[in-house]
Amino acid sequence: MPEKFLIILIKPTRYGEDGYPVRWKLPILSSSALSCIYGLADDCRRRKFLGAQTDIILKAYDESYQVVDTAGLLRQLGDGGRAFVGFVGVQSNQFPRAVDLARPFLDHHVPVCIGGFHVSGCMAMLPELPADIKQAQAMGISLFAGEAEQGRLEQVLKDAYEGRLQPVYNFINDLPAIENQPVPVLPPGQVRHFTLDGYENLASFDLGRGCPFECSFCSVINVHGRKNRFRSPDDLERIIRPLHEAGIGCLFICDDNFSRNKNWKKLFDRLITLRESENIKFRIVLQVDMLSYKNPLFIEKAVKAGVNQLFIGLETINSDNLTSMKKRQNNIEDYREMLLAWKKHPVVIIAGFIIGLPADTRQSILRDIEIIKRELPVDLLTFSYLTPLPGSMDHKIVLERGGWIDPDMNKYDLTHRVASHPKMSDQVWEQVYKEAWESYYSPGHIKTVLKRAAALGSDLKLTTASLLLIAKYNNRYFGIQTFDGTLARIRRRHERRPGLPQEGFLPFLYRDLKERLIARIGFTYHYFRLWLFVRRLWKDPQRFAYTDIAIARSSRDER
Repeated sequence: MPEKFLIILIKPTRYGEDGYPVRWKLPILSSSALSCIYGLADDCRRRKFLGAQTDIILKAYDESYQVVDTAGLLRQLGDGGRAFVGFVGVQSNQFPRAVDLARPFLDHHVPVCIGGFHVSGCMAMLPELPADIKQAQAMGISLFAGEAEQGRLEQVLKDAYEGRLQPVYNFINDLPAIENQPVPVLPPGQVRHFTLDGYENLASFDLGRGCPFECSFCSVINVHGRKNRFRSPDDLERIIRPLHEAGIGCLFICDDNFSRNKNWKKLFDRLITLRESENIKFRIVLQVDMLSYKNPLFIEKAVKAGVNQLFIGLETINSDNLTSMKKRQNNIEDYREMLLAWKKHPVVIIAGFIIGLPADTRQSILRDIEIIKRELPVDLLTFSYLTPLPGSMDHKIVLERGGWIDPDMNKYDLTHRVASHPKMSDQVWEQVYKEAWESYYSPGHIKTVLKRAAALGSDLKLTTASLLLIAKYNNRYFGIQTFDGTLARIRRRHERRPGLPQEGFLPFLYRDLKERLIARIGFTYHYFRLWLFVRRLWKDPQRFAYTDIAIARSSRDER
């Protein structure tokens, strides 16, 4: 009989305020790290890298919507079965959950390895590993730092199969090329669970890694390095053809800054060719920096390739803050010109804004938000606490100075305050964070954003309206960032975080149903009110006459 080797890849979630894993009926963004590692592992399986006598069974779990059936997986192993459990793309806020999930596997002597930003960032920046990672090592968990291409994952899997998994695999200073490597992939059934705006399934993958900038709050530059590495147009085609055949309609290309990808012209041209010659069409979501509009033809080719949603790291419009965080590439004078260049096309612009930078006060934050609302044609603004993420220079500096940071990594999700501010008290910082969400997503400003979209001729009325409501109500009802999930949390009573009491059946059921009902009624009520407003607005022949400071130049261009 052929021997079986079970490879289990898990993208863990984090614990919510109530102690239950944050899991959604309809998650938004699939894990690009999971698809990357799954693609590499699937290549190993297809090549039968352990020999023809070994059957490899590959399973992937994304805890943002899936339950990891630990007991069932252990039963599947039976007596003496060989297996490996890899926790993939583990962020700092997911590390406690990953360790808790690992315990039953370790108890049954199944080799376990954790990789991702928390481990890689700490190994890249700190002279000594923090206590939580040391504790994981003491439990018998192996650590993987760096990236897994060019045979690194295969080495780990072979060691696990042969019962000699190493305590540490550190490739943080030896970053691999990613061109012509096995491409990111997930089973179509898993990808279909994700949707950004409720209309089409979404798949996430990267086409480039590395960033040349030095933003002090960022951990990406110390995990993926400052040297850019890219996939080729052929790699892109190998990624998207199976997705098209599976009926996936939306792509999130999650490079931190796609406009810095040296292959962007070739990649866009390949997408355009496939759209025009084979009718392979996707709606595409990109992340770019503020200077992307200065690349000749970048915007035109992006829109022609299918880009209709854009993430931009606005972060702040305070010049003192830009200097302090070493984000020298952002120039305040460029903001409006760049946004207007994109707004000549039907593109939804989503920008990030950090609350709690060194020069911030409550008054300056609220003032800056009003300026953005009035003068910049941004559709959505997502707010996050300035967080000293492990792997960032900010985190290293705080530790070196002996400053206070919250020891609970579960809170490092950008929606919790985990440090103190030099100018604001803890209470004021938390207060202005809530005020920022309420200010930007006020009913009046939501309508202003939609009026601008209508005046500019956008055909993305339902996408824009849905994203605005998702942003508003995810924060109001669940206290989360915009792009975690939508509307319905999924809880299981027996999965509460260790150290918290298990709730009784009836109190748990009452509280869970109450939250679901309140969130669903609130969202549905406001959705239909907004839908009626959108319907009237887009039927109004005078909608093109609307203008304000934010879109004045673009309106003149359209006329």
